[in-house]
Order: sequence, then structure tokens, then C-alpha cells
Amino acid sequence: MTLSTNLGYINSNRVFCGTSLSANGYIEIRSFGNFQGTNFGYSSGGLFPYTNVIDKFPFASDANATNVGVLTAARYRTAGQSSTVSGYTSGGPSSNVIDKFPFASDANATDVGDLTVARRAAAGQSSTVSGYTSGGYGPATVNTIDKFPFASDANATDVGDLTQGRYGPAGQSSTVSGYSSGGIAPPNSNVIDKFPFASNANATDVGDLTQGRYAPAGHSSSVSGYSSGGLTTPPLTIFNTIDKFPFASDANATDVGDLTVVRHSLAGQSSTVSGYSSGGGNPSYLNTIDKFPFASDANATDVGDLTVDRQNAAGQQY
Repeated sequence: MTLSTNLGYINSNRVFCGTSLSANGYIEIRSFGNFQGTNFGYSSGGLFPYTNVIDKFPFASDANATNVGVLTAARYRTAGQSSTVSGYTSGGPSSNVIDKFPFASDANATDVGDLTVARRAAAGQSSTVSGYTSGGYGPATVNTIDKFPFASDANATDVGDLTQGRYGPAGQSSTVSGYSSGGIAPPNSNVIDKFPFASNANATDVGDLTQGRYAPAGHSSSVSGYSSGGLTTPPLTIFNTIDKFPFASDANATDVGDLTVVRHSLAGQSSTVSGYSSGGGNPSYLNTIDKFPFASDANATDVGDLTVDRQNAAGQQY
């Protein structure tokens, strides 16, 4: 028998919650990394045609987003990362900039470092201590995995390679690994790559999405990675698919639900209980915020709007 409580605490590196007292008297603590939030989701930058807007929307209730700040420059096709205290937006067309904005207050972003290569359409991942930017394009297809620290403002370093150069993948994170799923190499890719957080190493191919596609959104529960939406070309096909793949084993994804509308180039956010897909195009720009549950396989519901219609934004969570 296990007696559960809802106690929780935060230290400098990791968010802990959901402690439990087991029958043998040991206290077990489940941890949620920076890839999940309990308070707000963020969408930063994007194509409108260019915007620097940082939007914030609540996880506790279904509501529209509010504009809480701006990036240092208007740019799109950026990657998003999250520490316990700050959101990061990295890259963009002809940009190597790493922007940081605070979660504790609504404020503008500051330029805190550079990627090793200026590039757009990369995937973002977050460990408890570092942000990662993987893949992308600019001026050629990139397989680089960059890492930058959360504890200090510094430039990124090249710590490994994806299994293939590609742009437009989705990023997911477990407590121990980063994932980059889909994208276009070319051709359209269904590859799910995994790389470790504990050491600097190349990624390995650990599974496939249900369809080869690029520009989906990435989400992470405590046990699974999700990839929602996206498109293939040629011919042009836009998807509403929500794919799920396990973190505990290397396996292919399964189709577990649909977004409310087919769309691509959307931003992904993750709470501890739900995945969010915000903005995107189909092909017109959208402001829709969709939410789908992690506890069960189900379709998404429309729970609010961004402040501006846009695609190619970065997603963060707090």
C-alpha cells in the first residue's frame, strides 16, 4: 500500500512534486524536469510576417494568452528551451542569438549568448541544467546538437550530431535524454533520434513517427514524447495527427489523437498533465491553442487564442 501526498518543492536544478510514502517507509519522489511546467505556457516570436511577441497562457484554466514581453528581435523558425526560472529562444533565419526571458515577472528578453552556427527550423530540448538546439538549416542542412548552460549566460558548444542533417524537427525531452523527431532531410523524415543529457554524444535512431513529416510541435509527458501536426511536401499534405512514443524503451510512435484542425509550424508546450499546440498554419496563420491529455489517448480541444495569428514560433513552459 502506498500513501500519496501532494507535497512538492523546487531546488535549483529540478522540480520535484508528488511525494509518496511507501509501505516499507521510504519516501519516493517523482521528478518533473524543465520540459514540463505547472503554471504557464509561452509562445515566442513567429511569422506574422515577423513578430517578437512573447505570449503567456495559464495551465490551471482554459484562457487566452496575454502579451508579456518581446524578444530582442523579430524572428521566426526558432527553437524553445526552458529552465526552472527562464525561457530561451534560440536561432532563426540568419541568427545564432540565444534570447532569455524571466518566468517570475513579465519582461522583455535579453541576448545571453550565441549558437555555434546561425540556423533556423531547429528543435529545442531541455535538461535540468542545459538547453539544447538540434538540427536546422542555414545555409545548408545541419545535424549539429548545441548545448548551452542555464546557470550562466554563455555561448553554446557543439556536443554531438543527429543521425542525419535535417530541419523542421520537433523536440522532446525526458529526464535523461533529448529527442528530435521528424523533419526534412530531404526527403521528409519519420526518424526519432535520441541523445543523452549526462554526456556529450551523438544521437541514435530509436524509432519512427507514423508519418514522415516536418514542422510538427513537440511535447513531453513524464513517460512519453509527443509530436503533433506537421506537413509533407511534395505533394503538400498537412496533418492533425498526434503521435506518441515511449521514453522507457526505444520504439515507434503510435497515432493517439487529432488536433482540432490540420496545421504545421506550430509551437509545443507541456504541463505536467497536458500537451499544448499553439499557432501554426493551414496555410493561413492561426492563433488557436489546443490542449490534449497525457493520462489518456484522446483528441485535442481548443482552449484559447494567442494574441496574434502566427506560425513558426518557439514554445516554453514554466
